[in-house]
Amino acid sequence: MQKSTMNNYLPQLAATPQQLIQSNGQPVFGLFDGSIPDFNLRDFVYQNLMDKKANPLARYFQYKQFQFICVTGSDWLLAVAIADIRYANSGFAYLYRFDSNLAISKGVLLPGALGCRMSDSPSAGEAKQGFAAYKVEIKTSATHWQLSIDTKELKASLTIEKASQMPLALCAPTGYNGWTYTEKSNALAVSGTLELQGKALDLTQALAGYDFSAGFMRRQTSWRWASINAVVEDQAFGLNIAAGVNETGLCENALWFNGQIQHLSPATFVFDRKDEKKPWQVSSLCGEVQLEFTPLYCRQEKVNIGLLASNFRQYVGIYTGFVVLQNGSKLKLNAVKGLAEDHYAKW
Repeated sequence: MQKSTMNNYLPQLAATPQQLIQSNGQPVFGLFDGSIPDFNLRDFVYQNLMDKKANPLARYFQYKQFQFICVTGSDWLLAVAIADIRYANSGFAYLYRFDSNLAISKGVLLPGALGCRMSDSPSAGEAKQGFAAYKVEIKTSATHWQLSIDTKELKASLTIEKASQMPLALCAPTGYNGWTYTEKSNALAVSGTLELQGKALDLTQALAGYDFSAGFMRRQTSWRWASINAVVEDQAFGLNIAAGVNETGLCENALWFNGQIQHLSPATFVFDRKDEKKPWQVSSLCGEVQLEFTPLYCRQEKVNIGLLASNFRQYVGIYTGFVVLQNGSKLKLNAVKGLAEDHYAKW
């Protein structure tokens, strides 16, 4: 690894509170050094745009939540999501094979809470979604996440170890009166079983990442996002960076290398929506990240049904470039597998 003269980005971390909502009825804002165990949403005092107490219906429908897991193996990538947007719930599970450029993808979009149950805690909860032909379940605890998938072609029973490293955890103001809690961790050890069309896939080199996001989010929002779980220079390497959300004095950008987290400066994504094969340029404000992403596969969906709209594109591809570690060393990435996402939502 080469040394770099680039400046380090060193944000101040706050001690993790035991509860998200304070005695004044408002959330604790900050970048934390661990996972918040109790959201105690019942104590949140939610006000409307005129500073009056929001009615129960608005309080219910304006709270959103999604959970996401990605597992990257030697020649494949698995991505799974469950989202509760109150008016509807959606989810997907797909597996992409790099060796054959083929993907098996399943998904659901159901009205209201039909077939879906979520939890308010990233460290003590359970999320379920689906019906007879499509079932996904995520269980969270302080030490690990468990993922089960049961579809005709894709089956999984996986355990993702989260206790080995510090997560990226933050709560940021959103819009005038909302907030968003985000917790993510990448480059985590994974064990269990994963089958594609009845054939077991090798988990020996697999690494996983998770995302727990919830809160009173903007009615209309959009984001760009990049994620990596890979072995680089014989060490576990993870990356999570985004632009468009959680940027009210904070940003949800970090890398993990050999079990250590490094927070990163705000990110920029340059790409062409009209040319989905054209590489993306992904970089950070202080220069710690300089990457090019080449898309290979895209899972996309467009929904526009009045109250709800979603223009979603999640790409599987490869990253090439470098990141600068806290000690100034330049870590080179050469054709590393990962994800990129471009999403607009009205919810």
